[in-house]
Amino acid sequence: MAYEMKLRGTESEVKIRSPWAAALLPLITLGIYHLVWWYRINRELRDYGQAKGYDLGQNPTNSLLALFPGGLIVVPALITYWRGTKRVMGASRLAGKDPLNGWIAIILYLLLSPGLWAYIQVSLNDLWRQEADALPGQEPPPAPSQEMPPPLPPDQQTPPGGESQPPA
Repeated sequence: MAYEMKLRGTESEVKIRSPWAAALLPLITLGIYHLVWWYRINRELRDYGQAKGYDLGQNPTNSLLALFPGGLIVVPALITYWRGTKRVMGASRLAGKDPLNGWIAIILYLLLSPGLWAYIQVSLNDLWRQEADALPGQEPPPAPSQEMPPPLPPDQQTPPGGESQPPA
């Protein structure tokens, strides 16, 4: 489920989207959702950059056109992914957050592109949770779960500095 939010101090809206949707819907829709998603995240980044007084892209339509039809000759698609990832990293730095890791992004792109799309969306979701407010009349998105796993029973715990003991 996507949650629409408004960037603080602007009229621009952003969305917190499911990383699963960003990764899997392009496969189900034969790439159409990916084109829509790419345009929208680039528009959100442009609006966020303008609100902060930084250049995070000027024309999301060009980013979209680099994917299709530009992807047919490969090079424009590679450039738009590279620049788009750099924009997400820059937006995270503007917000004082740790940016996504460029090496992980490259590896995901080469091995599993839907993983890259989900990775970018997770980074954007963290950014929008910090920098935007829920629209009037809407609930804010749920915070990511910070639950700790349940503790081990005392008979299965390893003593400090010791080897685990087999059950009796």
